[in-house]
Amino acid sequence: MAWNTPGGGKDKDPKDSWDGGRGGQGPDVDAFLDRLKANLGRVFGGDDGRAGRGGAGGGSGGPSLGLILLAIFLIWFVFDSWTLIDERQRGVVLRFGKYERLMTPGPNFKLPRPIESVIKVDATQVRNISDQVRMLTRDENIVLVDFNVQYQVSDPKLYLFGTRDPDDTLRQAAESAVREVMGNSVMDTILSGQRAELAAQASERLQLALNQYRTGLTVSEFNLQNARPPQEVKDAFDDAIIAREDKQRFENDALGYASKQVPEARGAAARIKAESEGYQAQIVARAQGDADRFTLLADEYRKAPAITRKRLYLETMQEVLASNPKVVVGDRSGSNVMYLPLDKLSGSPPSARADTTFVERLPAIQSATVPTTPRAPARDATRTPREGSNR
Repeated sequence: MAWNTPGGGKDKDPKDSWDGGRGGQGPDVDAFLDRLKANLGRVFGGDDGRAGRGGAGGGSGGPSLGLILLAIFLIWFVFDSWTLIDERQRGVVLRFGKYERLMTPGPNFKLPRPIESVIKVDATQVRNISDQVRMLTRDENIVLVDFNVQYQVSDPKLYLFGTRDPDDTLRQAAESAVREVMGNSVMDTILSGQRAELAAQASERLQLALNQYRTGLTVSEFNLQNARPPQEVKDAFDDAIIAREDKQRFENDALGYASKQVPEARGAAARIKAESEGYQAQIVARAQGDADRFTLLADEYRKAPAITRKRLYLETMQEVLASNPKVVVGDRSGSNVMYLPLDKLSGSPPSARADTTFVERLPAIQSATVPTTPRAPARDATRTPREGSNR
């Protein structure tokens, strides 16, 4: 019997009576526990009508509360401690919210929540972003550039915790890389077929920026899809393109003309040079021959001056008169009238027929034939004193 039960007897301790007068704290706690146990028994199949403080042997034979709680805990522990990671995924394990390790594809063990949690990241999915930017080139032209970036997650840890928003960071870094590359290029390079080289440069700069920002992303492909001037300056740009094409055409025409004229000029120069060299050799040989002839003639003249002088005179007259028409006139003693065929002497070219005609008319002129050379004695007489002095 409890000490605080009414009518407990005369032998009870006054202290116990004094303790029982504190307001009955002990019986209130026991009653609360009894009611809680009865309620749990009704939930899990127990008999609440006979549940009390001493109801250890008065149950209905159902499972006790501890066993039920233990079974629930074991089931929860088993099902929450294993996770399956897909082949395309990687699992990031967090222990109390802090990075612990990385899970590979397949079944993996972990501690149940809230101790450890797993974030699955698709590491093989090819993601892409596309954007259009307006930028200024190095030659101060405005151009619109459409670009597309394809990328993958290479480091799930950095992708989740390296930066706040890695996808948006990649978009901004890609735009910055395109601006840097286009700002160092001229308009003609951007609009021509060199966009692949520019895209490679932009991809390299973008990857360096992503590594610096610790995004855990890898660029797999970078494409500059289109580059064109803005609509506001399209007409002026078309005129510039036409002018550039005209320039290229004129340059090609000039190169074609030069490729034709230069070989001809070189051939003409080579021909003129060869002719000049031949003429030089001819003149030198002729001069050398004349010099040798003059030397021989001088030697002959020293041996026989008169004969040499006469021979030179005859050779000279033969050379002069051989290609000219001639009229042979005889002595004037036979006739007072001399007939000269002036029309033939003035207009007709020298020919054998003219000489023959003159010969046929010689009998009608009644003149005697005279030699075609002047009188040698007169010429000799003029030089006789000099020759005499020389001798």
